[in-house]
Amino acid sequence: MFEEGLFNDQVVMVSGAGSGIGKAIAFLYARLGAKLVICGRNRDKLDACEPWLRELGSPDVLVHSTNIREPDAVQRLLAATYDHFGRLDVQVNNAGGQFPKAALDISPNGWKAVIDNNLNGTWYMMHEAAKYWRDTGSPGSIVNIVVTFQRGFPGVAHTCAARAAVTYLSKTVAVEWAQYGIRVNCVAPGVIESSGFEQYSAEARQQFPRGNPMLRQGDVQDIAHAVIYLTAPSGKFITGELLNVDGGGLLWGELWTIPKPAYFTAEQTE
Repeated sequence: MFEEGLFNDQVVMVSGAGSGIGKAIAFLYARLGAKLVICGRNRDKLDACEPWLRELGSPDVLVHSTNIREPDAVQRLLAATYDHFGRLDVQVNNAGGQFPKAALDISPNGWKAVIDNNLNGTWYMMHEAAKYWRDTGSPGSIVNIVVTFQRGFPGVAHTCAARAAVTYLSKTVAVEWAQYGIRVNCVAPGVIESSGFEQYSAEARQQFPRGNPMLRQGDVQDIAHAVIYLTAPSGKFITGELLNVDGGGLLWGELWTIPKPAYFTAEQTE
């Protein structure tokens, strides 16, 4: 699956590639020879990645500052990609974000910001890419990075709602777009140690490793490997699927991203 030159002559777009999971995904594609389009809101982070991507083996890197919440900005991104490369083969929608907050304390603006980023932004990206593939008669592959939402995710109700929506959106268009040779899949990270950990409290981070039966955190390479599996020839007969990369967390215990309320403590329930 990681054969040298596996993605030679292919163009891969990775959003949110300036740090964390997105950066790891972009770096692995570079090692496998892909030409890259990296985008995000922080141009400085993207520019810092570019020379490393070329050093790792990417023959060409297009850096584009993009706010995925703005449809016009997404249209400019795809237009720039086709102007520069003349094609796009893979799109990885990793950009997004959330903040830990009890559901009752989420403001209307906070709710809208997360839904707009994680759901609407992902939709604008995949919709625009799919239109190009349809109109040019070219196949394509999309992977959307979501979360393990199936049992709920206390403390991030907004992102849980958005990512669940993205997953079932992906399942729906995987059927609609199969006629165009477009595959659409999702990868759901569990507790993955990355730069995003900084937004969580020390209390939450301390209990993260006990959120799965392996009793440890995953790393960003675990997600990058899953994305490669789905977009390489290894995944050529997979579409409409959700791949959970969570150390078995969905089968185990509970996971809070905010301090656990006293109501649920052992002292309260005894």
